[in-house]
Amino acid sequence: MNRTFKFIILVSKNLIMLIKFFGTRGSIPICDSGFQEFGGNTSCVAVMDESKKGSVLVFDAGTGIRNLGKELMQRDFEPNDRIVMAFSHFHWDHLQGFPFFAPAYDVSKKIDIIAMGQDLSSPNLKAVFANQMESTYFPVSLDNMGAQFNFLTKEANSQYFSTGKSGSLFSNKHNHPGGAYGYRLEVEGKVFVYCTDVEHGETLDQNVIDFAKDADVLIHEAQYTPDELSNFKGWGHSSWEQAIEVAERAGVKKLYLTHHDPEHNDDFIRAEEKKCQARFKDCFFAREGQEVLI
Repeated sequence: MNRTFKFIILVSKNLIMLIKFFGTRGSIPICDSGFQEFGGNTSCVAVMDESKKGSVLVFDAGTGIRNLGKELMQRDFEPNDRIVMAFSHFHWDHLQGFPFFAPAYDVSKKIDIIAMGQDLSSPNLKAVFANQMESTYFPVSLDNMGAQFNFLTKEANSQYFSTGKSGSLFSNKHNHPGGAYGYRLEVEGKVFVYCTDVEHGETLDQNVIDFAKDADVLIHEAQYTPDELSNFKGWGHSSWEQAIEVAERAGVKKLYLTHHDPEHNDDFIRAEEKKCQARFKDCFFAREGQEVLI
């Protein structure tokens, strides 16, 4: 496990973390009827205190981050509160919502954007966001958005400071075209793991299993069914069967499957969920807007 950053997250006296899904769809957003129960927005998950006060940790900025931004604009931030955005990688479906994130236009907001992990090969982190907001693509440049941005890679900084209880944030590199990273958040003995855009191959990636060990909640992508998986070798994704096996071998308590294929409608996913729960009782296909407490 590669310890590269520590993250300080505000948690309640009862040490309860709230995890909320704002984007659960993979590859491209879907707005068709019949696709809304499980969500049409692309990847975005937020972790915060149960009271919904204090700093917030955000994983990925797919189109779901727009609704997260609207929610955050309705809450009070203290001077030391921060929005920390951690990215698994920078494919469009994990990045495309960023220009529509309302707090990014608020001069009072402090936003840390981080990329972390062993063998990190990302280009200049600020450039990733600035380039997609050049005038050819978007009318507002990154430098004119307004928020106080801090761009951090693993070499640039080693610790965040705030008040409240501390948590450690770890990263793990896994197989995906261009590379991708999972994250493990540990807060006072509670463990949350976010693992999306991972292709295991013929056998499961043991590093992923070790990374998810004893997690209270594991979010693992499952874009394909077991029958579909062989048709998409090299695409960088997993089946729900593989995700369940990771959870079983890692001793995970609850498993949430995400990155739903854009061809899978609500009826289809609901039927697959029943198959999953027949094998692993505490397994759910993530629904947009769903909240999970640890």
